[in-house]
This record gives sequence, structure tokens and C-alpha cells, in this order.
Amino acid sequence: MKPEDKAQRDGQAAAGIDRIIHEPARLLILTHLYVVTEADFVFLERQTGLTRGNLSSHLSRLEEGGYVTVAKKFVERVPRTVLRLTDNGREAFSAYRDTIRAVLSTKGKQG
Repeated sequence: MKPEDKAQRDGQAAAGIDRIIHEPARLLILTHLYVVTEADFVFLERQTGLTRGNLSSHLSRLEEGGYVTVAKKFVERVPRTVLRLTDNGREAFSAYRDTIRAVLSTKGKQG
């Protein structure tokens, strides 16, 4: 295969990357939410190391994209923000992983 054909194939694989997920902070958030049923805001804040404002901003973007749900609850009169990955978010995250694997596998075959 000619080098320009490889470059085009690599570019096509990379073009399939979900830009909402690909941002490092959002990827970190989704990675944590992928392995749990739900998480509260404080848990994610501690696990990701993001500031409250930064975490809130990224969660808003993920919620707008339909990847997470944000629910406000009270537990013993204390407000609690609970986050869940939606079915669409779970599917998008799986597709993102597959796309990244494909891109990395294509890059590894160059040579």
C-alpha cells in the first residue's frame, strides 16, 4: 500500500473519534462512570481531581450530548447530585474505545 493510501486510511479512522468523549477530562469522567451504576458529584470530583467548576462544565457538556443524566436528590436533608451513564453514553463510550483501538492498530501496522 502506498504511503498516501495509509495516511488516508488513518485519517478516516481518526475522523470517527467522538470529539465530545475525546476531550481528556470528559474521557476521565466517562471512564469512571462506565464501571459504576451511578456516582455522586463529590466522588467524581475526588476521583478525577477536577475542580468543581471544571467538573460541572464537563458534566453539562456530557449531559447535553445525551451521555449522562444528572439528578438532584436529598439524602438526610443534604443535597446530592447523582450522575449516571445513559444507554447512549455507554454505547458511545464502547464505540469510542473500538475507534481508538482501530486507530492504534492501524498506526502499528505502518512500517
